[in-house]
Amino acid sequence: MKTTPEHNEKIAKLTFASVYPHYIKKVESKGRTKAELLQVIEWLTGFDEKKLQELIEEKVTFKTFFERATLHPNAHLITGVICGYRVEELQNPITQQTRYLDKLIDELAKGKAMEKILRKA
Repeated sequence: MKTTPEHNEKIAKLTFASVYPHYIKKVESKGRTKAELLQVIEWLTGFDEKKLQELIEEKVTFKTFFERATLHPNAHLITGVICGYRVEELQNPITQQTRYLDKLIDELAKGKAMEKILRKA
């Protein structure tokens, strides 16, 4: 499925702070922890808990969030379908990076082993 410019713009303008509580709720409702969520986010973005909190308080958009992130060199290994989109085929970088994060959180919530989520060899 291809994204539209409107879809990409909508994702770019979403604030990380508005979605983060949903990430926590999703993983905790499936028996995973906030610490594991933070580990996954730090792996993908390089943001530790302190930096993440600053970004939340600043109410940054996903566009700004990923512009400031240092994406993990193995992020390209994140593949599969999330929200109806095959992440490796997304053309818009912000949309793709946001869906990378969604995919990792989905894998965490589904009970996948941390080594596999973090794409360790």
